[in-house]
Amino acid sequence: MLKITNLTKIFSPGTINEKLALNNLNLSLERGDFVTIIGSNGAGKSTLMNCIAGVHAADGGKILLDGQDITRLPEHRRAKKIGRVFQDPLKGTAFDMTIEENLSIAYNKIRSRGFQPGITKKDRELFREKLRLLDMGLEDRMKEKARLLSGGQRQALTLFMAVIAQPKLLLLDEHTAALDPSAARKVLELTDLFSQEKDMCTMMITHNMKAALEHGNRTILMRDGQIVMDLSGAERERMTVEKLIDKFEIDNDRMLL
Repeated sequence: MLKITNLTKIFSPGTINEKLALNNLNLSLERGDFVTIIGSNGAGKSTLMNCIAGVHAADGGKILLDGQDITRLPEHRRAKKIGRVFQDPLKGTAFDMTIEENLSIAYNKIRSRGFQPGITKKDRELFREKLRLLDMGLEDRMKEKARLLSGGQRQALTLFMAVIAQPKLLLLDEHTAALDPSAARKVLELTDLFSQEKDMCTMMITHNMKAALEHGNRTILMRDGQIVMDLSGAERERMTVEKLIDKFEIDNDRMLL
């Protein structure tokens, strides 16, 4: 599904501020994989996601998604196959548009609309049915502006918008870090639910090592632009936060136990 080979990214090359952010990184994900990514600040986690999404151009290596080489593909064309949720709940929705208008934009990424109405009756029925999965009552508030939602509601809506067009890959960049504990738990529950889509794989950056081991089927640790740990199966099931810190000498200043 996702195959990354020798991915390299250098910021400010040839200057005193040169930074090797990704160093010949290799990673393969199968359909249905849900990998959590941990590592200290500057390890290359967000840079990896930005290179996959097309925000940053790779300086070397290849990125294949669903058999297609997307290494040089513009960001807007990758967006048809990639859903993304950021840390800031305000980034994922248009604040002055209604819930249903936000959903329509996300849903129509992969559809040719022609001269049809912007939001059809069929669309509204689908949105209402799917919003019930969030268990937040948003199915009865579709005409309300997104700005009226709480941070947790807005992030849940953003997550829903990221998966409604059935992407091949879902990228989550610390998408619960700005939420209170109750909202974070709800969004992680929804993340688990949506990640079960068999045709999609999910990558989630987190500084919460407990969450990294509890969610998904695989955990990787990044350091200095490389993957230095890749846990799955029985080895991951036996791993604890304490063992992880001890074995890999992790700086846990920002890692929540």
